[in-house]
Amino acid sequence: MNLRQYFSKMRGVAQSGPPRVSLSEVFWSWTGAFCGIGAVAWIGALIGDPLDQVMMIGSFGASAVLVYGAIRSPLAQPRNLLGGHMISALVGVLCWKFIGEIPWLAQALAVSTAIALMHLTKTLHPPGGATALIAVIGSEKIHALGFFYILVPATLGPLILLLVALLVNNIPASRRYPELWF
Repeated sequence: MNLRQYFSKMRGVAQSGPPRVSLSEVFWSWTGAFCGIGAVAWIGALIGDPLDQVMMIGSFGASAVLVYGAIRSPLAQPRNLLGGHMISALVGVLCWKFIGEIPWLAQALAVSTAIALMHLTKTLHPPGGATALIAVIGSEKIHALGFFYILVPATLGPLILLLVALLVNNIPASRRYPELWF
């Protein structure tokens, strides 16, 4: 492949943007995300400091987009949601514990290794990369959790999001979640 062919690949192939969704789809996506993120935040406030939500990590916002807004995507299915966060959390904690004194290396290794392991285990969930990264760059409270980070927030949060997704995504006749469990 020559240089011209290489750069021509960057133009894309689609002639138009993604299709519009119905107002009903927008409503149910909004409702699911509101209830899911609200439930994680509420439970986090019950089990910890309401002003320092260690239970709420940024990657859950991206998971909400998938499990409430792109419910048919393979990346939004329960295996991917749960497995992606759990594997990535483990990788992130290990990177922090063993090479956290070299931050750039720990960050790069956490995300890249999480992606590789999610691929190998068929649990690819893009927000998992953020879960791994947060384990490395997170606050002292995140670091103090150590391996507990894998359970709370990285497993409990997605479990809550999944429960809400099962309840809300199946209310309208036009939606069905999940497409597959495992």
